[in-house]
Amino acid sequence: MKKRWNKIKTFFSKPYNVLLVLFIIVLSILVVIPLISIVRDTFIVHASEKSRVHQAVGSFTTYHWKRLFASEFSKSLLWDPIRNSIVTSAWACVVSILIGGSFAWLVSRSDMRWKKFLTKLFIFPYIMPSWTLALAWKNFFKNIEITGSNGIFFSLTGIQVPTWFAYGEFPIIIVTGMHYAPFAYILIGGILHNMDANLEEAAIILKTNRLRMFLRITIPIVMPAVLSTIILVFSGAMASFATPQFLGLPVRYYVLTTELYASINGTNPGVGYILAMIMILISVVIMFVNQRMIGNRKSYATVTGKSANISIFHLGLWRTPISIVVFIVVMCMSVIPMITFALESLLSYTGVYDFNNLTLSFWIGQAQGHDTWQSESGILRNPEVYRTLWNSLRLAFTCSLGAGTLGFLAGYCIVRRRGSFISRLVEDLTFIPYLIPSMAFSAIYLSMFATKRGIIPSLYGSFAILALIGTIKYLPMASRSGVNSMLQLSPEIEEAGIIMGVPWVKRMARIIVPIEKTTIVSGYLLPFISAMRELSLFVILVTANNRVLTTLLLFYDEKGYTQFSNAVNLLIIIVVLIINFAVEKLTGASIEKGVGG
Repeated sequence: MKKRWNKIKTFFSKPYNVLLVLFIIVLSILVVIPLISIVRDTFIVHASEKSRVHQAVGSFTTYHWKRLFASEFSKSLLWDPIRNSIVTSAWACVVSILIGGSFAWLVSRSDMRWKKFLTKLFIFPYIMPSWTLALAWKNFFKNIEITGSNGIFFSLTGIQVPTWFAYGEFPIIIVTGMHYAPFAYILIGGILHNMDANLEEAAIILKTNRLRMFLRITIPIVMPAVLSTIILVFSGAMASFATPQFLGLPVRYYVLTTELYASINGTNPGVGYILAMIMILISVVIMFVNQRMIGNRKSYATVTGKSANISIFHLGLWRTPISIVVFIVVMCMSVIPMITFALESLLSYTGVYDFNNLTLSFWIGQAQGHDTWQSESGILRNPEVYRTLWNSLRLAFTCSLGAGTLGFLAGYCIVRRRGSFISRLVEDLTFIPYLIPSMAFSAIYLSMFATKRGIIPSLYGSFAILALIGTIKYLPMASRSGVNSMLQLSPEIEEAGIIMGVPWVKRMARIIVPIEKTTIVSGYLLPFISAMRELSLFVILVTANNRVLTTLLLFYDEKGYTQFSNAVNLLIIIVVLIINFAVEKLTGASIEKGVGG
C-alpha cells in the first residue's frame, strides 16, 4: 500500500502529469459527455415538440427516429439532404482541384506572368469568410423570379439568368469549389515546387511528349496531395452551412447543415440531433478513409537530394493570353466580390444600378420609420453593429486565449509523456472536436447546456457558451501547433533548469515560452481569425442579446435587408483581412510563401 502511495505521489509531483489528468477530466466533460447527451436527446420529448408528440416533456419516445427514417417526411428530411450534400461536396472537390491544381502548376512549373501578385490575390477566398463568394454570386446573378429584383449581370447585359444558374445545386458547387481552390493550390503547389527536375529531364531524354510526361509522371507524384485535397474539401463542404443557406434556401434546396439548422430552430430539435449524429458519423468515416488512403501511400518521394532545379515549362505564344485569363479568374474570385458588396450596400433600391440610385444611407443614415429597413441606422451609426462588433472581438479574443493557452499546455504535456497511454488519450481527446462538423458540434452543446443539469446551470443565450464551444472547437489546431513545436525542443533544456532547482512556472516563463514564442503567438492568433469569421459554430447558439457580426449578417439577409447584409459582410472582410495582415507581420507566417510563387 505504501509503495503504491509513493508511486502516486511521484506521479503527481510532475506538473505535466497533473495537467494530463486535468485535461482528461475537463475534455471528458466538454467533449465526451456532450456526445452521450446528444444521443439521449434523440429519445426524449422536447418542449417545442409537445403538441406534435402528445407526450410529457422529457419522456421517452422514438418519435424522432420514426419521423426521420420511417415516415412520409423521410425523403425531404433525410434522404434528399444527404443526397444533396454528397453531390455538392463531390463536385466541389472536382472544381477546387481543377482551379487550384491548374493554378498551382502555372505558378510552380510555368513562366506565367504576374505570379507573386496573382498568388496573393488567389488566397483571398480562403482567408475571407466562406460565404463571401456565395453573397457575391447572389448579388451578381440574382433574378427577378426569386428575389423580386435582378442582379448586376442583368444590368450589364440585359440577359436574365435561369434560376438553376442563380440558385441551388450548381452555384453551391461552383462557389464551394472556388472557396477551397486556394486549399488545393497550397497542397498541390508545395509538391510541384519541390519535385525533382531529374524525373522530367529523364523523360525528355527518352523523348517523351509533354502530355504523356504530365499523365505518367506529374499526376502520380501529386496524387497524395490530390487525395488529401479531395478528402478535406469533401469534409469541409459537407460541414458548410452559409453557402447552402444563401444559395439553396431561396429555391428550397436543403443539405444536411441547413436541414439541421431548420430542425433545431423550428419544432423538431430531436430530428436535428439525429442529423447532427449522422454528420459526425460521415465526418469520422471521411477521416478514416483519409488515413487509409494517404497513410498507405509511401512511395511518392519527390525530393531526392540530387537536384534542386525546377523544370519550367515555357508557354510561348500562349504566355500572355493564359496570364490574362488567370488574372480575370483570380479577380472574379477575390476582388470583384468585394466590389459587389460595396455597390450593393450603396443602392437605394436593389436591382437598379444607376448613379441616381446610390446612397450612403445604409452606412451613415439615421433610423426613421418602423418595421422596414428605414428603422435601422446605417452600420457606422448603428449601436447594434458596434455592439455585435464588440461581441465578435471579445469572443474571438476569449476563444484564442483559451484555445491558445490550453493547446500549448496540451502540446507540452503530450510530448513530455510521449508514448504513454495517458498521453495518447489526451492527444485523441483534443483531436475529437476537429472530427465534428461545426453545426453538429453546436447542436451537441445546445443539447448539453440548454437546460440545467445537476450543478451545471443553463448556458443557453449566454456569452459563456459561445466562448466555451469556440475554445474547444479551435483547441485541435492550437494543440497540433503545440505538439509540433515541443517535439523540436530538446527536453535537456528544461532538465537543466530542474537541476538548477528552478520551479516549473519559472521554467515555463523564462525558458520554454521565450524559445517557442513564435509558435505560441500563432496558436493564439489563428483561433482569433477563425472565430471572427465563424458562422456555423455560433448560429444556433446565439440570441438577440449575444449576437455577433456573422449572425447579424444572417439576420439582415433573412429579413431581406440586402444593403445592410452586404455592408456588414464588407465590414467583416475588412476586419478579417486586417487581422490576417497583423498575423503575417507578427509571426512572419504567409500562406503563399509555402509554395514559392
